[in-house]
Amino acid sequence: MEVCGSLRPCSSGFLPSLTTMRDSYKGFSATQLQPQQVSFDLTGSGKSKPRLVSVQRKSTEPMPPLKPNPVAMCQITREDWLRANNVNYRRLESSRRHAESFWRETSRLIQSKEQLTRRTQSDSSRWIGERITEISFWRSELGFELEQLLRDTERLRQVKFRLDRALKETDGPLQEVTVIRSSQEQLERTRDKVQKQLESNRRVQHQLETDMDDKHRALQIDSYCHTLTNCSPATSYYPDLSLVDISVSVPVSWVQYSEDNIGKSTSERRATRELTELVEGTLVAAARDMWSQYNRVNAAFTLRVNQTTHARNTLQQHLAKTLQEMHQTERTISDLEGSIWAKRTPLRVAQSRLEERTHRPNIELCRDQPHTRLLSEVSGLQDTVLSLRQRLSEAQATLQQLAGCKSVLEQELYTKAHSLFIDQERCLGLRKTYPSTPRLVGYT
Repeated sequence: MEVCGSLRPCSSGFLPSLTTMRDSYKGFSATQLQPQQVSFDLTGSGKSKPRLVSVQRKSTEPMPPLKPNPVAMCQITREDWLRANNVNYRRLESSRRHAESFWRETSRLIQSKEQLTRRTQSDSSRWIGERITEISFWRSELGFELEQLLRDTERLRQVKFRLDRALKETDGPLQEVTVIRSSQEQLERTRDKVQKQLESNRRVQHQLETDMDDKHRALQIDSYCHTLTNCSPATSYYPDLSLVDISVSVPVSWVQYSEDNIGKSTSERRATRELTELVEGTLVAAARDMWSQYNRVNAAFTLRVNQTTHARNTLQQHLAKTLQEMHQTERTISDLEGSIWAKRTPLRVAQSRLEERTHRPNIELCRDQPHTRLLSEVSGLQDTVLSLRQRLSEAQATLQQLAGCKSVLEQELYTKAHSLFIDQERCLGLRKTYPSTPRLVGYT
């Protein structure tokens, strides 16, 4: 029986390798390295349990050299040896079964996790693809809405430009103050509404452009993520990202945000179209009212010019007649003065005869027929001169009156001529440059 004398090396497959290096004994004291005896408990339990019994030596005694003890080495029986081996076999079998079970469970776990990883990655790719589709859809919707908004805004901006030009055109014909002022106030109120609508459109346009830029950036990122695979070199570990939620929206709020932006843009575009139609109607109505008033004023000017022209012509006729009467009166005055001057000589002769006859002597101073005729002649000449002088005064008064009438007629003619110049030359001349209907509605 080779129980104690045969020591075989153990296979490395069951027991771990033991080191015999000198460094393995470092840290043990001399007492711990003393030889120990192995004893077995073969008492009533029926089971032998080997235990080590240390042999204590005094530290002052030198430790003798170790020698093999054949008696101590042969104290283990075959049954104990077999029992110890069976215990080792069972422990090793259990370890192998545990290792095999662990290996199989690990393989199943690896396979399941690999399938889960592939499925999760596939789902992520699918969700990213769907996200790309959604982003592309909303970006196209935002782009369409932005294009419509820009088109309506451009129309409104052109209408505002026409409003500005229409207001500028009303500065010229300010003679129709009431209608033009009313049209200007209406156009200015409409322009204020257009300005406010343009500001609202700019705010909505900014929101749409910001949303489109964000979706364009998100589309680029998700497209890049969609192209990443297990073979992609540009991948890294980011273990802390799953612990922090940096999301600012959920799918419902994300869709709601774009829908709200599109809804705002649609509402502003509707208001823009309504305001554009209002501006068109306002421009047409203002142009119609101003042209109606323009035509009425032109008709009034034409009537006034005709009336003034007729009055001027009448005054000119009266002035001509007055001048003719004045000329005739002047001739009459001249004739009267000549006639009065002509009566001086006969009167002087008749008075001289009377005076000479007063020198007749004594009885010769007789009231005879010549004396009577001379008295009658002198009296007649004096009455004639007096009558002529009275007519001369009347003629001079008539001439003075005709001169006053002439002055009034000339003043009236000057006034009428000046009025005709203002109405016909200045006013109607300025009204020839009255803006046309296309200009009043802001097209030119």
